[in-house]
Amino acid sequence: MDFNFSEEQQQYGDALRRWIDKDYGFEVRQRIVQSAAGVSDDAWHTLTELGMLALPVPAAQGGFDGDAVDLLVVMQELGRGLVVEPYFATVWGAYFLRLAGNQYHLLQDVAEGRVKLACALGEKHARYDLADIKTLAAVNGEGYRIDGTKTVVLHGAQADALIVSARSAGSQRDANGISLFVVPADTPGVTRRDYRTLDGQRAATVQFSHVAVPASALLGRLGGGFDLLDEAADHGVSLLCSEALGVMDALFSSTLDYVKTRRQFGVAIGSFQSLQHRMADMYIHLEQARSMAMLASARMSCGDPRERRRILSAAKVRVGQAARFIGQQAVQLHGGMGVTDELPASHHFKRLTAIEHTLGDTDHHLERYTASGADPDAAKASEK
Repeated sequence: MDFNFSEEQQQYGDALRRWIDKDYGFEVRQRIVQSAAGVSDDAWHTLTELGMLALPVPAAQGGFDGDAVDLLVVMQELGRGLVVEPYFATVWGAYFLRLAGNQYHLLQDVAEGRVKLACALGEKHARYDLADIKTLAAVNGEGYRIDGTKTVVLHGAQADALIVSARSAGSQRDANGISLFVVPADTPGVTRRDYRTLDGQRAATVQFSHVAVPASALLGRLGGGFDLLDEAADHGVSLLCSEALGVMDALFSSTLDYVKTRRQFGVAIGSFQSLQHRMADMYIHLEQARSMAMLASARMSCGDPRERRRILSAAKVRVGQAARFIGQQAVQLHGGMGVTDELPASHHFKRLTAIEHTLGDTDHHLERYTASGADPDAAKASEK
């Protein structure tokens, strides 16, 4: 399989990196994180101007019809720059709309940067099981009424519209009976409590109290939304793996620079053989994670749901293991400075930790990988 990026993909990555280096450096990022909004309208405008919002949108809706491999380049650069704008939440939500195929006007608004999306899927009791849903959707005249609470909705308070999973039939954990809806954030009955997460991003608890939506708000079939939810969740995993790759790249590079310049006993600590071995181990983890993130992006379009789940879970496991190892080693090699807010290294590690616990942690995806029919011994060996 050819893992080389096309010239066009490389141009996207280069343009994004130049903007981040010039206008979205660490100090700028920290000011945005500490602001009341937690995001930057100027940065969002720039992402729109660079075509990043149009990239995953179909050409018929004014986009560039990009796939997961195209987005790998973008997410990697956003991860490298620790960008806190709601790009992931929006393009992930756009994938739901793209799969459903009945919200074309909203996709066009996404491509033009007029609409930000968020995915309200998780619930307090469910942990990583997206089919464990207590939020209810009942037929209400010619539309539906939604009642329930969603937790840790990434950039939920910054979104203009929410992708919401609700149960319209079946028992609490049934895959059948799940429906998906697009709910404008300003709909009466929608309450959002915004907060900052440990990695400087934003999330919200979103409550739906007798929220009335029209029939056109339904994505796909009533009660038949699980397959759409399952594929879109895997797409989200692919994006997160790509972002984690960029974060690890930046963290490895900064650690390498540090051990080359930090002096002890009159020499650079990077000259110590034991630390060279640790840096080599970090590099091996990074390259293994890179291969799996690329494979995950390439296999999103394989057409076989079982194979897709297997590969995406394998990637999330390997990327999660690499993220933990590289993060821990980087902090130790930086010494006490590695845990201070003044140094980017601590923020890289925090973001990697948050990614590892988003859409299923390593243990969750190891179980799913094994359940997919893969060789359990091979799965366990990947942990070593």
